[in-house]
Amino acid sequence: MSTATTCATHLPAAPPAGAFVVRLAEPVEHDDVARLTVAAYTHDYDLHDEYLASLSQVAERAAEHDVWVAQDVAGGALVGTVTTPRPGGRLSPLARPGELDFRLLGVHPAARGRGVGALLTRHVVELARRRGYTRVVMNSGPLMVGAHRLYERLGFARMPEREDRVVPGGTLLAFGLDVTPVPGDAPR
Repeated sequence: MSTATTCATHLPAAPPAGAFVVRLAEPVEHDDVARLTVAAYTHDYDLHDEYLASLSQVAERAAEHDVWVAQDVAGGALVGTVTTPRPGGRLSPLARPGELDFRLLGVHPAARGRGVGALLTRHVVELARRRGYTRVVMNSGPLMVGAHRLYERLGFARMPEREDRVVPGGTLLAFGLDVTPVPGDAPR
């Protein structure tokens, strides 16, 4: 298992190797991942109870999808998380054939500014490339401007033609990044 995911050369450099490891969450960590996700989202956004409850359903997500965590190598703390579909699956109606979607990227407030969100996003991009996908897509809430800046900095572009869901605060935004597939063993 590598400590940092490598990606297409057009993405900005990854944080120093060894600072974090990205791996699948263990079942015994699901409650910790739920708390991390809720902390990440409630730090910046006023969310309704139904959405907060869905953020906490890590075990349910992990039964069908891959829940990844970023772990601080030095201290062992879980500092970030993201969910991807398993090979051949999808998380949302946004994903079309040949596209890998991801959801629920979250970084613990105490770990912000250390490149964790970018590392997890790069991990998703590399996962897509190794699985043979040609694009990575995701939805982001209209108020999540920090996330929008991250995605744009990493080369993602808005896809307004796919923005058709209205959520509290406006329309759910769609972002995509074209990638060059490099079939092989997917990072696990």
